[in-house]
Amino acid sequence: MPVFIAAAEEKTFEPPSLDHEFFLPGILFDGTPFELNRILLVRLLAVAVLMFVFWLALRKPKVVPGKGQSLAEIAIGFVKTQIADGILGEKLGHKYLPLLVTLFFGIFAMNITGIIPGLNIAGTSLIGMPLVLAVVAYVAFIWAGSREVGFGTFVKNALFPSGVPWPMYILLTPIEFINVFIVRPVSLALRLFLNMMVGHLLLVLTFSATNFFVFTMGGLDAGFGVVTLLGGFVMTLVEILAAVLQAFVFTLLTAVFIQQAAAKSH
Repeated sequence: MPVFIAAAEEKTFEPPSLDHEFFLPGILFDGTPFELNRILLVRLLAVAVLMFVFWLALRKPKVVPGKGQSLAEIAIGFVKTQIADGILGEKLGHKYLPLLVTLFFGIFAMNITGIIPGLNIAGTSLIGMPLVLAVVAYVAFIWAGSREVGFGTFVKNALFPSGVPWPMYILLTPIEFINVFIVRPVSLALRLFLNMMVGHLLLVLTFSATNFFVFTMGGLDAGFGVVTLLGGFVMTLVEILAAVLQAFVFTLLTAVFIQQAAAKSH
């Protein structure tokens, strides 16, 4: 009887947990202020590879571009056309294109690591990096407002929209302050973080369930593993889409906030 009980206990399924998946032990410099765990190394690797790819493609630009330069120009042109010029206009879009390109491809590079074998976690699936990116967007739209229309005009436009009866400002101004200076950066960070965190957990759940049904349970139960494996494949495609979409949405909203801050009147 104890043998059967032990065998049953061995065939258990441990679902993914936040502690196991995201609060990772140190790999380098453990116990020091410079400690690096897997997710930090993934972030550094993603940025390094991104910089190398663009350097390789654009290190010797030519009038008649080669394949690498053409792909890089198409990628940058997508951000320019769809986000920078589309939201900010050609003149203002040209000023902030470097920032928007950096945000888009930086976020995409750190998102896509979640489906790369051996890395298996998105660099944006912990709140730290999304918060840093949100702060960058926050500083960018305040800077844009101060630079394009002046800080006083920017604050006036943000907190005291034109065309509103003055008694309404008593209610409207605190709401606008919370919306512009608190909700915007928080919503940017949480949207990116939660999408990538949940996506990672779903991938881990489907593939660990596949491993359980096929290798632990075996027999007829292995058929359930086929279902979970298919689910994992579908979730991988969803994560690729999410990696692109979340980079696009974050960059697009940053451009919208810059455009609103730089407008002479609301």
